[in-house]
Amino acid sequence: MNLIKDTNINFMGYRKFCYILSLAILLVGIVSLVMHGGIKYNIDFTGGLLIQAELKNADISQVRQSLANAGYTDAEIQQVKGTENFIIKTVSKDNASDKVKAALRKDFPEAAKGNFIIQEEEVGPKAGAELRSQALIAVLISVFFILLYIWFRFKFTWGIAAAISLFHDVIIVLGLLSVFNVEMSMNVLAAMLTIVGYSINDTIVVFDRIREDLKLYRKDDEFSLFNRAINETLSRTIITGISTILADVALMIWGGPVIHDFAFTLFIGLIIGTYSSVFIASAVVLDAVLVYRKKNPKNN
Repeated sequence: MNLIKDTNINFMGYRKFCYILSLAILLVGIVSLVMHGGIKYNIDFTGGLLIQAELKNADISQVRQSLANAGYTDAEIQQVKGTENFIIKTVSKDNASDKVKAALRKDFPEAAKGNFIIQEEEVGPKAGAELRSQALIAVLISVFFILLYIWFRFKFTWGIAAAISLFHDVIIVLGLLSVFNVEMSMNVLAAMLTIVGYSINDTIVVFDRIREDLKLYRKDDEFSLFNRAINETLSRTIITGISTILADVALMIWGGPVIHDFAFTLFIGLIIGTYSSVFIASAVVLDAVLVYRKKNPKNN
């Protein structure tokens, strides 16, 4: 399907502006990460107790006071927007789950009737630390093999450009998650890996067309070739991006609080990944080619 035909947008003409834009977004994210003391990990990685409870006619200050009376003064409490559901996070020790639920039943007898617990998770600190290290290893291994594939399928320079694009996507997404105060959980990690796959797939599609056009239009300058290739893949990029984002928006709206962070992370990543395949990965390859031509005029 080719909904957009015969476009002639000067994508590569905007590449320097996009470098500056990406740098600005990266700096905002890095500042936010520094201010928050680094990545904010969920109990999946730090260990602890998470309880999501439905407490009708209660407010967050009452819930906080109830837990403080039970000895959990450091508990983190969030109210799910537009609902009467409260997410409680605290240390996991000395039968914390039973004590928290007993405190809620005592202070909110009407609200805590029946099965008022919607979700409950408990992870030990050792298991959380192991999950964190294993998650990092999984991400690094997946990125390594993706870059190895790019290197063998195209050229080493193109692999470097793809690596820059991937790290650009991951760091920007991590920074924006910090800005929006989203915790790193297993769901968010899954979204990050999905973003890496989506971004590299989009990059490969554009790289493939660039390589084909480099063979077909040998007499044209690289600047025109890169713009032509990106315009030729524009319809596919827009259709894929919009259809994926629409499905993701549906998850954000109707998926519920459990999947919201996954969908939100994916939403940011889809936009950044599509942008980077054109304005970062392809632009870096073009600049590398132009630098090579300038240094080796005899090979032109």
